[in-house]
Amino acid sequence: MKKKVEKDPKQMRYGYTTGANATAATKAALLSLLQQKEVKEVSIRLPVGEVVTFQMENVTFSQTEASATVIKDGGDDPDATHGAEIVSTVRLTNNEGIHLDGGIGVGRVTKPGLPVAVGEAAINPVPRQMIMGVALEVFEQFSLTNGVRIIISVPEGEEIAKKTLNGRLGIIGGISILGTRGIVVPFSTSAFKASIAQAIQVAVTNGCDHLFLTTGGRSEKFAIETHPEIKEEAFIEMGDFVGFALKQCKAKKVKKVTLVGMMGKFSKVAQGVMMVHSKSAPVDFNFLAEVARESGVPNELIEEILGANTASQVGTLMLEHEHPTFFSKLCEAICHQSLKEIRGGLDIEAYIISMSKEVLGREVVKWNNQLKSSE
Repeated sequence: MKKKVEKDPKQMRYGYTTGANATAATKAALLSLLQQKEVKEVSIRLPVGEVVTFQMENVTFSQTEASATVIKDGGDDPDATHGAEIVSTVRLTNNEGIHLDGGIGVGRVTKPGLPVAVGEAAINPVPRQMIMGVALEVFEQFSLTNGVRIIISVPEGEEIAKKTLNGRLGIIGGISILGTRGIVVPFSTSAFKASIAQAIQVAVTNGCDHLFLTTGGRSEKFAIETHPEIKEEAFIEMGDFVGFALKQCKAKKVKKVTLVGMMGKFSKVAQGVMMVHSKSAPVDFNFLAEVARESGVPNELIEEILGANTASQVGTLMLEHEHPTFFSKLCEAICHQSLKEIRGGLDIEAYIISMSKEVLGREVVKWNNQLKSSE
C-alpha cells in the first residue's frame, strides 16, 4: 500500500465557490437559449478580478428555456460541495427585470440573523450580485428588453447539507450558494472563521445570550445532551479558534459563554494559547506540573507529568490517582485566560470532558466579581 503524500499548502490547487459555478452555469444557459445552440464553455470575472473559464457538464435548451450544469471543482479543499452538480435554469419572461430564486437542493432561510432575508433562497449577497450581473451583461449584449427568471438548483444539495451547519443556522432543504471572492482557498481558516461568526450572529438574533463553544463533535454532543433546555442555535463548534470565537461573542454582547473541550486543546487554553491547533503551540508540561503542585499532587506524580508525551496522558494519570482538584484548577485557569484575552465583558464557564464524555472538571468565573479589579 502506497503511503499518502501530503501536499505542501503552497502547491495546493485553488477551487471555485458555489457562487462562481452558479454564475458560470447561468451565463451558459442564457447564451444557449438566446443563440439556440449548445454553449458548453464560458468565462466569467470573479470578485477578485480574475477571469476564469468553466466547462459545462451538460446543456439543454428549447425555444423558451435552457439549463446548464457545471460540476463544482473545490480544488484541493475538502469541501462538502466538491463534485456537486450546480444547475442554472433560465426562462425568458414578459415582465422586465431579472428574477433569481433557488430550486431543488438550494436551502431556504427560516431564521433571522443571516445575510439573506427569512423566506428567501440561501443565495448569499455576492453570488446573487454575480449571477444577476452576468445576466444583465448577456441582456445588454443581445439588446433584450424583456425579463428572465433564473433558478439555481443542486440535485444532491439536500443530502450534502447534512454535512454542513445549515440546519443549525435555519437553512432548510439544501445547501447555500456562497462565496465572496469566487475562489476556494484549500483549508482556508477564513472560511471556518466566517462560519463561526455567522453561527454566533444567528444565535444572538434568535435570542440566545448564553452560548456553548465546543472544540469538536464529541464535546458539542456532550453540551447538547447535558443542556436540553437550551436552544440548538446556542451550540457552536469553534474548532481551534477559541480566541476568535470569544471575541465574536463579546462583540455581539453575549452574557455568558460555556467552553467545552478535552485535555489536549484545553490545556493550551489554560496556558493562554487561544489558537489550539496541534501545530500552533506545544503543550507546556511544566505548566501542567505547576497546576498539579498547586492541587496537592505528590512529587513522584509531578515527575511523571514532566515526562509525559501528551496532555491526555496527564489527564489519565490524574484520573487514575483521583486528583479532581487538578481539573478544577485547570478549568479556572481556562476561564481567567479567556477573560484576559477579551478583556472581560461576560461570564465564562469551562468544562473539561474525557473521550467517554465524562466531566473531569468544571468551573465558572463571573467577570463582574472576579476580573474587574484587575483590569
